Amino acid sequence: MNTLAHCRNLVAVAAMLVAGGAFSATLTKTEFNTAKARIGADQKAEATACLQLGGNTRDVCQKQASGKEKVALAALAYQQSGKLADSDKLAVVTADATYDVSKERCDDSAGQAKDTCLLEAKTVHTKALADAKLHRKVDTAQADAAAVKRDADHKLAAEKCEVLANESKTACLDTAKARFGKT
Repeated sequence: MNTLAHCRNLVAVAAMLVAGGAFSATLTKTEFNTAKARIGADQKAEATACLQLGGNTRDVCQKQASGKEKVALAALAYQQSGKLADSDKLAVVTADATYDVSKERCDDSAGQAKDTCLLEAKTVHTKALADAKLHRKVDTAQADAAAVKRDADHKLAAEKCEVLANESKTACLDTAKARFGKT
């Protein structure tokens, strides 16, 4: 079914964006504002193009344009901040936008076919939200593990410094603190 393939593609793109910290906070305020304005202009152009369509095709087109804007803005926010919370928001916004488009596409069907289409859209949405939640837990576990490893490495480095004399020991301990973020 075309709707399912479309949903999978959008979810896959969002997953690639959020996987492994795809973005880092590198945008200047000017770059951020320029990108935000471009996203708004793109959405307006797409929404205007949708007006030439009719019926449910127009509705689907409008949902796609709106969803694309929401996902782009969430991706931009994540790119600006690099925060885990913005990564989570990007995954949720992508899942929600895909779901909205899928539900609108289901309006082309009737009866049992429409019910099945809506259930399929809901299932894909539920799975995408579950993946977003899993991603958050994995990221949190990785961050916790990194902190534990860093603490253990610092403790070992400090212990190795204990055998040194006064100034050498102080320099060694200062280096260990700086290296493992214990300032």
